[in-house]
Amino acid sequence: MALDDLIRWFHLLAAMVGIGGMITVGALVPALRSAGVERKQLQAMARRFGVVSWTAMLVAVATGVAQIFRLDIDLSPALAWKITLVGVAISIALIHQQTARHVAPALRGAMEGASLLIGLAILAAAVAI
Repeated sequence: MALDDLIRWFHLLAAMVGIGGMITVGALVPALRSAGVERKQLQAMARRFGVVSWTAMLVAVATGVAQIFRLDIDLSPALAWKITLVGVAISIALIHQQTARHVAPALRGAMEGASLLIGLAILAAAVAI
């Protein structure tokens, strides 16, 4: 496998882990709450997902930058949107991580929903590139 293919493979893997994880957590948390799982267990799950998702984000950003430079990709409108959306996604994730303990569940859910929608928009921009 060529280096460019390996970089692309890790980029796609990181995107799948990040977006797939958000979808999975979004589906599981309400079900776990209704099943009576305690907040402490949900927080432990969120912390573990945070480690996985931040690692995926780091890999996605690093491999995305590597692809831009290795493949000498022009800054198309779709790529510019993708880069902008990644910045927004990182910002929302940082705000969510810093405020999650102190805000109402509805606001946490809104931030998580916004993150998922932005993640899906990043995928749409990626398809357009």
